[in-house]
Amino acid sequence: MNARPTLAKLLESFFRRRLVEQRNASPATVSSYRDALRLLVRYAAERTKREPCALAVTDIDRDLILAFLDQLERVRGNQAQTRNARLTAIRAFFRHVAATDPASIGIAQRVLAIPAKRTTSATPRHLAEDELAALLNAYDPQTVQGRRDHALLLFLARTGARVSEAIGIDAADLRLEPPQQVLLRGKGRKQRRVPLAADLAQTLRTLCRERGLGFDERRPVFIGEGGERLTRFGVTHLVRRAVERAMVNAPTLARTRVSPHLFRHTLAMQLLRARTDLVTIQAWLGHAQVATTHRYAEADVEMMRKSLREAKVTGGCADRYQPTDEVLQILENV
Repeated sequence: MNARPTLAKLLESFFRRRLVEQRNASPATVSSYRDALRLLVRYAAERTKREPCALAVTDIDRDLILAFLDQLERVRGNQAQTRNARLTAIRAFFRHVAATDPASIGIAQRVLAIPAKRTTSATPRHLAEDELAALLNAYDPQTVQGRRDHALLLFLARTGARVSEAIGIDAADLRLEPPQQVLLRGKGRKQRRVPLAADLAQTLRTLCRERGLGFDERRPVFIGEGGERLTRFGVTHLVRRAVERAMVNAPTLARTRVSPHLFRHTLAMQLLRARTDLVTIQAWLGHAQVATTHRYAEADVEMMRKSLREAKVTGGCADRYQPTDEVLQILENV
């Protein structure tokens, strides 16, 4: 009779076989799932007063997971979207548990029945024209680091790339001769090509020439001080420093939460205001569904005002509705 797999064995087979070999999951997905399950295991160990290596699948039941999800929001301050992302990783693991360890199907089914929390879709924010200009001019182009930092901010602003896509590009992904474009690797290993604006192409050409990069080389374009590929944390720090410097010329940045992703939102709004159709913007940004892109159209109040002016919608107010029936009057006053 075969022994039941331990929690450690199930975790190992989930990441090695299920995610990497069977699903060919991207490094970003693997990293996200790893972080979620690491938090869960640490929480379970603390709650059960047992070492992580001594935990069994039965220790991580529905009640513990619900308490863990509550702790994410209440103690760690995670938003509902983050809570749901953690739950997605946990569900994926327990689907693997159910397939690998039939004796744990009951526990897995109860975990898989945990519902995601309903969320409200926030209106996408974007940078004003003067704010974007101040950020792009925040770094000193006379220094090596300043030229790199400027190039990265310009890349985010002109391509709308996600941070992982920007730091993931190699010199071989660039085409700096007409038609100038870059190959981006997005979510789910999906690839797309987006055009490069003239100023960005020239900036990248200078940066690569300075570093001696050939455009047939698999070497990262954006690197840290030690020569390694720039990290997500490094980009976040870079943007934070740019905001501190740019506030002198754009004081409104002090009231704006600027993240690397905000450059992506800003490009989307620029394309929308340039009358670019939603399907083209969807392809440009790599959205899986056009409904995601449609959020930008809903957020652009200025375009709505312009449409109202162009449509010449005017006129007086209509008479206010007055209920004529006693029953309707009661309902109107509830």
